[in-house]
Amino acid sequence: MAGARAAAAASAGPTASSNSPPPQEPGLGELLEEFSRTQYRAKDCGGTGGSKVERIEKRCLELFGRDYCYSVIQNVNGDICGHYPQHIVFLEYESAEKEKDTFQSTVQVSKLQDLVNRSKMARCRGRFVCPVILFKGKHICRSATLAGWGELYGRTGYNYIFSGGADDAWADTEDITEEDCALRSSDTHLFDKVRGYDIKLLRYLSVKYICDLMVENKKVKFGMNVTSSEKVDKAQRYADFTLLSIPYPGCEFFKEYKDRDYMAEGLIFNWKQDYVDAPLSIPNFLTCSLNIDWSQYQSWDLVQQTQNYLKLLLSIINSDDDSGLLVHCISGWDRTPLFISLLRLSLWADGLIHTSLKPAEMLYLTVAYDWFLFGHMLADRLSKGEEIFFFCFNFLKHIISEEYSALKTPRRKSLPARDAGFTLEDLCMLRRKDRGSTTSLGSDFSLVMESSPGAAGSFTYEAVELVPAGAQTQAAWLAALSERETRLQEVRSVFLAAYSSTVGLQAAAPSPSGAIGGLLEQFVRGVGLRGMSSNTL
Repeated sequence: MAGARAAAAASAGPTASSNSPPPQEPGLGELLEEFSRTQYRAKDCGGTGGSKVERIEKRCLELFGRDYCYSVIQNVNGDICGHYPQHIVFLEYESAEKEKDTFQSTVQVSKLQDLVNRSKMARCRGRFVCPVILFKGKHICRSATLAGWGELYGRTGYNYIFSGGADDAWADTEDITEEDCALRSSDTHLFDKVRGYDIKLLRYLSVKYICDLMVENKKVKFGMNVTSSEKVDKAQRYADFTLLSIPYPGCEFFKEYKDRDYMAEGLIFNWKQDYVDAPLSIPNFLTCSLNIDWSQYQSWDLVQQTQNYLKLLLSIINSDDDSGLLVHCISGWDRTPLFISLLRLSLWADGLIHTSLKPAEMLYLTVAYDWFLFGHMLADRLSKGEEIFFFCFNFLKHIISEEYSALKTPRRKSLPARDAGFTLEDLCMLRRKDRGSTTSLGSDFSLVMESSPGAAGSFTYEAVELVPAGAQTQAAWLAALSERETRLQEVRSVFLAAYSSTVGLQAAAPSPSGAIGGLLEQFVRGVGLRGMSSNTL
């Protein structure tokens, strides 16, 4: 354990570009310590622990306010949802004047709050559809899956069954309003009412795409269906939405990730288990441009599966469609924050959202808001070795390539013959040595992008094809290909340093050969922060 922490701290020390420690976000250590100590509950925000949570929430509001004008959905004491933030941020528009004129929300917060109150019973644990990212005027939302009869007719009993009787998994009863009781008493129209409100909320947020990460059609505990999902709604209430079933392993699978010394490469989920009955289902019009053989999804390892699902989500939100996106799993606090966090970090790395935030600030925001304040049970997951939280940020090294970029390149053109001096070897030298990612420049070796990313401080491509090969062209490609990588690698290095000094790595048992495991080797060599010269950028 101590060796794991020391190696992580050493490797996450000097950056390759400056040979100085990556800047830390004030309060990040306190955040991780509080996160690993207990699960966040809105109604428990009192006493010493409450003051820490208040500081965390206040910091999140400050970071959102850097780039956005927002309103707050009040959830004081968990009145709406006991495991959502007390102050739920609703992003209205980017605070920059030019963005305000381009993309501005038409949602009225008072009406939104009313729909939230009415629709919360529709979803597991009351975790309603909640907008968390604003991109090009589109809302990227998160939630739990649809609630089943078990929850609607007794949340206390449901929570006990769903958690397997665990004492720390919402065994206490939440307040039941008169409206809730009235809904439950109407057997015939119960689902029409609660799911009707859920659909109204989705439409009000202009959500069209619903991505379901569950590996089952319905969650079953002790022979009882305790949750449902849109894809198996018998009345086809969600038929007007574009439903995507993209099954992804639950948090239990990440015990195997930890036991393999945190090596995700080669780790393949067992799709033949009895409870796995949700096949992958994606409309063809969403897959034709991705060049992915989706029929092979059961043969993908954890890295490739996460990469391909992220590509799919990015392509949906980056389309010309004005519709929003909902991502959910079962409870919405393991797999859901994984992909919400990756989406937020990926778009930020492209300079498309949270444009003023530095890497350490971006890390703080996504850990605090996307994971901690939305109820991820880190302490419980750590005790079981289910390290999906760690996987999320260690995985950033696998999405540094431009193929995960949301910067649009609508028109591409072959390099003119006069640029023959700009060789394949030249292009290869513009990238750092591959550190485990399965991506490469591939088909882009002989292509020039002609549109501007539009990101502050990044290179524009508008005149690239007019300059001959040489230092200027190489610098252009270097700037374009390294900006995203630099940002994501710095977030990862800050996370590894902070995580190792607070939470620590739950290291797997040593192998018979006495090797400490693959993760430490990644820390020392894979992060690329030790033994690298500044000119490798």
